Amino acid sequence: MIFETHAHYDDERFAEDRERLIPSLFAGNIGYIINVGASIATTKSTLKLAEQYGQLYAAVGVHPSDIADLNEETYAWLREQTRHPKTVAVGEIGLDYYWDKEAEVQERQRLWFRRQLELAAERKLPVIIHSRDAAEDTLAIMREAAVQGIPGVIHCYSYSPELAKEFVKLGYYIGVGGVVTFKNAKKLKDTVRQIPLERLLLETDCPYMAPEPHRGERNQSAYLSHVAEKIAELRGISAREVEDVTCRNARELFMPGGAERMQTC
Repeated sequence: MIFETHAHYDDERFAEDRERLIPSLFAGNIGYIINVGASIATTKSTLKLAEQYGQLYAAVGVHPSDIADLNEETYAWLREQTRHPKTVAVGEIGLDYYWDKEAEVQERQRLWFRRQLELAAERKLPVIIHSRDAAEDTLAIMREAAVQGIPGVIHCYSYSPELAKEFVKLGYYIGVGGVVTFKNAKKLKDTVRQIPLERLLLETDCPYMAPEPHRGERNQSAYLSHVAEKIAELRGISAREVEDVTCRNARELFMPGGAERMQTC
């Protein structure tokens, strides 16, 4: 069984076949899916999906590139959504300096990153962290979060193995998706080899970043079997072991002691 820890099935690219695709995934080898909000609007559509499908859960949050959505009113609304019975995480939140180079904008990203971490601390929820071209600041803020006992995952990990080990020391998981199957993904492959399997999670970020041999196509959770196979190859173990261990990892992060809400992997 595969636990998909990061999807965006509310995206318009799934509009035509969403209602057929999601049940077919659960009928196959996908056990659970976390659909992830990235704005106020997509948090709303994520919660709607979570209400529709029993094995699909929600992460609520605002991506750093969408912080224009956030003010005290929308932040208060977001706080209420952390109480939704299908909400299992705050995310995706974090820092993205790739597009936003201005110091003032980056400062606002850090402000709303910390404010959303406060929501996770209040509700004792894990966080799903987006970080692009912001390694140093992300690590510094996640050190603060670790002191507060906030668990989480560094989604779509793209930094060095050395930095991954720092995040792991703090207790965080590393999210691995289709990029690990790309020929030029040396840093991510080295990361997968070097950190414990017990700290890896499987994710697609669908509809983005489909793995080989589907690169360039619309991504979807069934393609995680290719990610598991590549991780297995890199570590010299079976794909079944990768699927089983990463599923247990996801349950421990998103459903600690949650046997009443989710079956075993």
